[in-house]
Amino acid sequence: MVETAEARLKRMAMRSWRRGTKEMDLVLGPYAEAHLAGMTEDRLALYDLLLAENDQDLLPWVLGQQEAPPQYMVLIAEIGAFARARLQAGR
Repeated sequence: MVETAEARLKRMAMRSWRRGTKEMDLVLGPYAEAHLAGMTEDRLALYDLLLAENDQDLLPWVLGQQEAPPQYMVLIAEIGAFARARLQAGR
């Protein structure tokens, strides 16, 4: 069965909010809410791959403690900037 576009976005949003670590829930959940609907197909495919990564790898990438793999560098930088902006805004 082929996943519909709507089902895909719902799955990805849920996976963004239910990561396994609260820290990544709070980073990826709001990011997904704000950006998933407007992503291009290529960006959705990349974000879907990112969701398959381990939280213990993702968090240091987002925090800038470790360099992200090349395919994720731009996306991770965007996610990190979004998370920092939310923190500064106090949301």
